[in-house]
Amino acid sequence: MLRYPLIDRYLLWKYIKNFLLWFVLIIVIVITFDVSEKLDDFIKNEAPLSEIIFQYYLNFIPNFFNLYGPLFVFISTIFFTSKLAGNTEIIAILGSGISYKRMLRSYLHGALILAFGILVVGNFVIPLSNVTLNDFEGRYIHTHKRSYYSDLYFQSSRGVQNRTVSYDVNEMSAIIFQQDTYNDDGILTERTKASKITYDTVSKLWNAIDYQHRTFDNKKETFVKTPSALLSLDLVPDDFDKAARDITVMNSIELYDHIKLEEMRGSGAVTEAKLEFYQRLLNPLAFLIMTFIGVAISSRKTRGGLGMHLAIGIALAFGFIVFMRVCNVFSVNGNLPPFLAVLLPQLVFGIAAAILIKLAPK
Repeated sequence: MLRYPLIDRYLLWKYIKNFLLWFVLIIVIVITFDVSEKLDDFIKNEAPLSEIIFQYYLNFIPNFFNLYGPLFVFISTIFFTSKLAGNTEIIAILGSGISYKRMLRSYLHGALILAFGILVVGNFVIPLSNVTLNDFEGRYIHTHKRSYYSDLYFQSSRGVQNRTVSYDVNEMSAIIFQQDTYNDDGILTERTKASKITYDTVSKLWNAIDYQHRTFDNKKETFVKTPSALLSLDLVPDDFDKAARDITVMNSIELYDHIKLEEMRGSGAVTEAKLEFYQRLLNPLAFLIMTFIGVAISSRKTRGGLGMHLAIGIALAFGFIVFMRVCNVFSVNGNLPPFLAVLLPQLVFGIAAAILIKLAPK
């Protein structure tokens, strides 16, 4: 039976232990501030202590790990590697005949463990926890639930585009509704408009106010206008809810199916869904990138010691986070493809990590 080398066990234990230490320390501070901020809501809405702990904060932790895990890895790596360098342990390791590249294997193993963990958590655990989290917030924090959605645009079936200025979930009604039907050549053949449509749960039809209907046949157009009409529209209220569905409660398999559906429907929300999907798949790479950058800048013994390493490291970490946010904004509001928006920060800082490792003292 092969045994894990002692030096690898030592460095891997340092890596995992310091990450958990920093994570627990920060999460306790964050929860303390969050409790003080939401305490009035908890008391006012009579939230039971057991639900606060097990439904809210227990499900709050995976989201926090997903958002800031790479930052904690970065800080913890700098912290314990700087201490190793300050105690000349790294010099001793290299002096014993172990190469710098060989020493990095322990860091790689630790980063892979955390990356796999966040891959599972981000794709399957967090969507489940968000269901419970959203339910708790709806009952005890945000008691006035959102019931309106604005500017919905989606395709209900092939060639049928629907658009509404706003949709009321409680009343099952849409304001300023328009439905356009196109043939296989992409030519508009029908247009239905109404100032308001309301779903009748008895007849399963839509009651349209200020109903207008146009049909186009070559150069011939027919126009019908009535104060009200009962219409099928091949729509149900759930179609509007799907157009505004919360993607954070979907696991990655459901999210992939949702993206395909929204692409068919022509929804404008497909970019955000793709960003969420690619972030879940590619963000675990940040654990490896932040680990190697942390090792590269802290493995040298410097006069500034830990303070200098932490200052440089935190600046780089926040630069990485800002770069990710900027790419997301360009994807949502510009022409940057979602996959590239998620990959680009990883690629740029991955190259930076490789350069820093190469330049690190051996």
